[in-house]
Amino acid sequence: MQWYEDDSLWSDFAPTMFSPERAESVAGLVATSPLLDFPPGSRVLDLCCGPGLFLVPLAARGYDVTGVDLSAPMLERAREACERADAEVRLVREDMLTYTAPEAFDVVLNVFTSFGYFDDPDDNLRVLRNAWESLASGGQLLVDLMGKEVLAGWIGRPQAVDLPDGSYVVQRDVVLDSWRRLRTDWTLVRGDSARTASLTSYLYSAAELHDLFVTAGFADVECFGGFDGSAYDNHSRRLIVRGRRK
Repeated sequence: MQWYEDDSLWSDFAPTMFSPERAESVAGLVATSPLLDFPPGSRVLDLCCGPGLFLVPLAARGYDVTGVDLSAPMLERAREACERADAEVRLVREDMLTYTAPEAFDVVLNVFTSFGYFDDPDDNLRVLRNAWESLASGGQLLVDLMGKEVLAGWIGRPQAVDLPDGSYVVQRDVVLDSWRRLRTDWTLVRGDSARTASLTSYLYSAAELHDLFVTAGFADVECFGGFDGSAYDNHSRRLIVRGRRK
């Protein structure tokens, strides 16, 4: 079993990854970001939607929203969040490696560093090609992750996050294979017990991901340093790449 197929990992670490504070931040982002300002009624796919942090605010903007994720527990959290907000969202349990819906969407989003999960780099390219196939003509894909240039500024410094129940999570990142891949080690400490997990993913610079978009068939590829549309440079905290299907 690959690490991303472990439902207990997502359940155990969800309070760290998807806190209420992060949900509030995402809602503000969707309301104000120029990169998330689409025509009314746009068909938007959140690929690897997790517990739905983007789904509810996207639906609130009047978009026709679909969430796809492999994790049943995460989709259940997403369903509960949409029900609480009375948001009409379609939820689909599928693997991003195989999921396609030919020309069904105007926008595909892949956020929270949910790209690069697969050990075979050709599989990661396949995810981009699946997104291209799922977009209507003129549609756009946005991928949000931690670029190599950003990671280089703080790699190696462990981070600790306190949780409301008194437990805490320690995160440490380790670069592998000459800056080709990243391993993130999480340790959840709750009372006298500790739960560990390791996540691995491919690392991409702006130039590398830009070129991968082009290889997958995208045109007008651009790189940004945040959802505010700022330029990507050494001060950026995120790498966002956008490409269009012509």
